[in-house]
Amino acid sequence: MFTVKRNTATLHGKLKDLPWARVPVTRQVTTGRGQRVTRTIKVLQAPDWVAFPGAKQVAQLRRTVTKPGRKTVEVVYLVTSAGYQNAPPATLAARVQGHWGIENRLHWVRDVSLGEDLSQVRTGQAPRIMATCRNIAVSLLRLDGWDNIAAGLRHHAARPARALKLALT
Repeated sequence: MFTVKRNTATLHGKLKDLPWARVPVTRQVTTGRGQRVTRTIKVLQAPDWVAFPGAKQVAQLRRTVTKPGRKTVEVVYLVTSAGYQNAPPATLAARVQGHWGIENRLHWVRDVSLGEDLSQVRTGQAPRIMATCRNIAVSLLRLDGWDNIAAGLRHHAARPARALKLALT
């Protein structure tokens, strides 16, 4: 599955111009944390002009978040090689939502707990190596039973022998 963003302007524009108003919608509404989230997805067979090998479906995903006094709407387009038999609209929507779970579980942790956005490592292979090291650290802490990565980092910072043992086993 590939998310088409505005930085691919031509493809984004073409997908936006498809006849979405005539496509049946699959909707899911969740509430919690003082907000209401409505997710809708509309799916079409991929047109021939979609230049992705194996592209079978395109989708429009709309996420509307309503909080007291505020409403935001985000629309993204998707291209997938999964056919309708294997990935009907509800399945595609669940896969996209699962991707955000990865974003929240790993990338946010790397940004906030490990300070990735503040890193001044920017040349050669060093950024990729540092990202790999951060991923390994998060994975090791999760394997050791830590859900709160920041707490795990503090725990192991105070016990370097334990951190070394975790890394070596």
